[in-house]
Formats: sequence, structure tokens, C-alpha cells
Amino acid sequence: MFDIRLQGDTRAMLRRIRYFSEIDRRSINAALAEVVRDSTLERFRQGKEPEGRRWKTSIRAANEGGRTLIQSAQLRNSIHARSDASGFAVGTNVKHAATHQFGEPGRTIRARRKKALRFRINGHWISKKQVHIQIPARPFLGLSDEDMQEIKGTVEDFIARED
Repeated sequence: MFDIRLQGDTRAMLRRIRYFSEIDRRSINAALAEVVRDSTLERFRQGKEPEGRRWKTSIRAANEGGRTLIQSAQLRNSIHARSDASGFAVGTNVKHAATHQFGEPGRTIRARRKKALRFRINGHWISKKQVHIQIPARPFLGLSDEDMQEIKGTVEDFIARED
């Protein structure tokens, strides 16, 4: 058991404690979710992972002059944020997102609907029944040091507001 004794005028301190207990957690989590979502979308614009390293250029982007992880923009456009009073999450439900986030050290792709897979390598068309591929990790989800500073600033802004 603890006993705490406060002397002097404690009204201001008690008001501040009451204010903290009444902070709109739903709103602060919604704001934090948008901060992290915006940061994630910025990674797609810059082609960088949360730690700031550039993604390894994909073969498709190198051959076609496009951008890595943005062929149709499906993955980028699928980044959504959810929040409630208990917390927030930023992510995607796109099936191939985990492959790009974590990489794939070795996967075999087989032709299913046709006799062979057909693709172009160095200007030549090739047909194969199956191919073994390796996909490097290109993390797009996560929190950078800058994200953490932005989160801290957002929380401080919410705390600094007066009723």
C-alpha cells in the first residue's frame, strides 16, 4: 500500500490529470494512423524502405523503365488505415504484399491454365512449364525514426490542447 501526500494548491494538477483521462483516444489513434499511412505512401513515391535504403530495382522496372512495386499501383492503393479507441493499424490485404514485404528466397511458378508460361527476357520470348524465382524483400510497411518523431509530435499536440 502506498500513501501519497500533496501539499499546496493541487487543483491545476488534478485538472490536468482529469484532462489526460478524457483524451479522445479514437481521434488520436485516427490521426496516428493517417500519419503512418501517409509515410507508407511516401515510401512508394521514393522507392525506399522504412530504414531509408532504396528498394532493389525489379527486373520489370529495369526492362520497361517503370517503377519498382508500382506497375498497376494496386499494392500502393491498397494501403489502408484502421483505428479505434484501443489503437491503430496500417496495412494491406493484397495477396502478394507479404512476398514484397519479406521477399521470397525461392518459389516455383507453374503454368496452370496453359501449356507453358510465356515471358520476355532481353528481348526474346521464352516458354517454360515452370520457373524458379527469387524475389528480394522490399519492405514498405514499418516505422522509421522520422515516423516515430512524427508520432511523438502528434501525441504531444493532442496532449497540449486545452479543453
